Amino acid sequence: MSKNEAARKIGLARALSKLGYCSRSHAAGLIRAGRVSLNGKIRRDPEMPVLGKQAQIAVDGKTVEPRDKVYLMMNKPRGVLTTASDEKGRETVYAALNAKENLPWVGPVGRLDKASEGLLLLTNDSEWGARIAAPQTHLDKTYHVQVATVAGEGFLEAMVRGVKSKDGEMLRAKQARCLRAGQKNCWLELVLDEGKNRQIRRMMESMGVEVLRLVRVAIGPLQLGDLAKGEHRYLTADERRTLDRAARGNS
Repeated sequence: MSKNEAARKIGLARALSKLGYCSRSHAAGLIRAGRVSLNGKIRRDPEMPVLGKQAQIAVDGKTVEPRDKVYLMMNKPRGVLTTASDEKGRETVYAALNAKENLPWVGPVGRLDKASEGLLLLTNDSEWGARIAAPQTHLDKTYHVQVATVAGEGFLEAMVRGVKSKDGEMLRAKQARCLRAGQKNCWLELVLDEGKNRQIRRMMESMGVEVLRLVRVAIGPLQLGDLAKGEHRYLTADERRTLDRAARGNS
């Protein structure tokens, strides 16, 4: 085998995911369950090497053909989960997607927790999704956050300077400003480029401040705009190119 051929080999779970059939973790589960065959033989190792163009992959005896690539943006409502299914039967973003049209499998690009809302990307192009979500791209994510305090300059400066979470991790916002304030609460605009789990909520918790609402309004140059809650639309080719350029420029 030549070096070029070896370089083109990828694991079976990744190969199935790249076909747009399911996520890599779901693919690994199917493989371990003996439901996936490679060139006519059942394989149970998710890392079984596959030479992409010559491989015939089947699930439950049905050959998996490459799916058209789908790139979506959604305005995730508050109170729904960013997951394909939930053992407790709670509502997920897929209920809204499946109610609209017969989409192929798509997976989320990053996450929004149940209580958060706003811009969520979904795709069946797992390589693209991983590239956009990768922490090393430092792609800006912009949030509008309502908090149960009136944030002064010192509060905003602390968020940019960095606060230590209760588990000891130092967390920072790239930018922080007050959008509007009432007597007891205010709306902040926070820009993050670190991509840490529940970062804003953990920062506010360490400062003793309650988060009332948390809305992601932009990922890099892509704006949520006036997309209604629970609705989704396809990204334009220009929007994808702009996101790609931003991700490459920051990596």
